[in-house]
Amino acid sequence: MPDIIFRDGSIRQNQWVVIQRPESGESLDIPEQQPALIPADLWIADREQFAGKDNIGVWLDSHDEPGVLADHVHELSLVAVNFPKFSDGRGYSTARLLRERFGYKNELRAIGDVLLDQLQFMKRCGFDTYDLRPDKDIRKAARSLNFFSQGYQAATDTNLPLFRRRAS
Repeated sequence: MPDIIFRDGSIRQNQWVVIQRPESGESLDIPEQQPALIPADLWIADREQFAGKDNIGVWLDSHDEPGVLADHVHELSLVAVNFPKFSDGRGYSTARLLRERFGYKNELRAIGDVLLDQLQFMKRCGFDTYDLRPDKDIRKAARSLNFFSQGYQAATDTNLPLFRRRAS
């Protein structure tokens, strides 16, 4: 399994496998011995089957509305947001909505086309872990997470904009 980077800059082995959407007529194939991330809409459709399972998480694609999880975020130990290409920024909004509007407190992971120069912005939006694109050097990720010492705007990592922090 490839490694993932955590928001504190530590690198750990990724225990979770992303299960792709099955083709029409096929069933969802979830491994028995490994934690799995399944498409959010399939989890919602069979929520009772997955109730109480900490080894089942969900992933949202960039076009998925995070509101589908609004009433169920407290049931999930991991939510991943897919970035299908680096120029698709909808995942940043999804992360903010999950954290700020829906109150998601557990692990939020960025998957897909995740690049080093995006990590600090993802962190500010509320992501905890990052599954980098395979051709990127994960050893450079810790520096990328803290490239700027301060953010101007309020975000999930600070409630006050910089001018209010300096005034107090």
